[in-house]
Amino acid sequence: MSGPLEGVRILELTAVVLGPWACQILADMGAEVIKVEPPRGDSNRSLGASRNPKMAALYLTCNRNKRSIVLDLKQASGREALLKIAADCDVLIHNNRPQVMVKLGLDYADLKAVNPRIIYCGSYGYGKAGPYGSKGALDDSIQAVSGIAALNEMVLGEPRYLPTIVADKTTAMAVVFAVTSALYYREKTGIGQQLEVPMFETMVYYVMAEHLWGMTFEPPLGTAGYTRLMSHHRKPYKTKDGYIAILPYLDSHWETFCKLAGREELLDDDRFRTLADRVQNIDDTYQETATTMATRTTDEWLEIFGDTSVPTIVVNTLEGLMTDPHLEAIGYWQLIEHPTEGMLRMPSFPVNFSESPAKIRNLAPRLGENSVEILREAGIAEQQIDAMIESGTTIDAQSSRP
Repeated sequence: MSGPLEGVRILELTAVVLGPWACQILADMGAEVIKVEPPRGDSNRSLGASRNPKMAALYLTCNRNKRSIVLDLKQASGREALLKIAADCDVLIHNNRPQVMVKLGLDYADLKAVNPRIIYCGSYGYGKAGPYGSKGALDDSIQAVSGIAALNEMVLGEPRYLPTIVADKTTAMAVVFAVTSALYYREKTGIGQQLEVPMFETMVYYVMAEHLWGMTFEPPLGTAGYTRLMSHHRKPYKTKDGYIAILPYLDSHWETFCKLAGREELLDDDRFRTLADRVQNIDDTYQETATTMATRTTDEWLEIFGDTSVPTIVVNTLEGLMTDPHLEAIGYWQLIEHPTEGMLRMPSFPVNFSESPAKIRNLAPRLGENSVEILREAGIAEQQIDAMIESGTTIDAQSSRP
């Protein structure tokens, strides 16, 4: 078995990272994913290092285990072909604004007419029922409007975006659990449905899980913002020769830390007696920890706390992740030969299924690599396929070869 979603057929109309990464996760778990691209291809095909045109790094890391078909959905033949393919799919996922799908004649009602059981998932910036519903959005704008940039301002003195596309990837995982939940519901009832996974609402849900804080209550019992996370002292600690991450968080952690670090006097300090005390006096807690960690080397601290329950670990660089001993031991990085792009490094799927393991079945396809075979599978006649190629509605594998 190639994964828990083997047998599920997904039609993907997405680009950039949110949609492609969500669909890759589903594909890694065994789903058959048909990636529909416009004639110019997914914009990410040109972002990052590359050996050949339209096969750049960011595309390759978000589109494995898929097949690619080119369809110009603005042309009638492209729309008709999509509906024929959708008739035999379980799920359609798109990340266009709802208004775009209506204009294309590909909203939920259109898809439901050809496939009443389809699960139709749209993921875009803002829920369509609200005043932001027609706005476009990318990760930066969602980090701004959801409060993430302001969190950095509270700590760093100016609003800053996190140097990772956290809104795209978090929303992508919300798409995955929404789709799999809808599939489970359909398994029980036989009923498909429309899903909306807006980035803004998803990220507010994500951010405010801990940061609602004093505003959990009405009237508020304090301000928003989880105290421990808002300290500018919250960062890896400098040692004699580098940096280390350590967090003596629970009361048992703190006791172990103080005893092994030779700081037993801190156990009798009223500022630090309990977790609640340490959070209330978080700047002092971090400063005392920093003072302590500066007295030994990184390796010495790793040796001291390595066999304890106190969370202690090295500070990896991005390059360091390639040779991290834990990742090496579990075979996390897989080196796989791509038919046209040579040897590629791919991360393994992070979840381990005992009975239905996820796997990398194939690497990211060339633009339109599978157009003709997918159109044939949908029952479209050869003469019509030829006409679609001639008009530029689709392309065949040969025309996309680097």
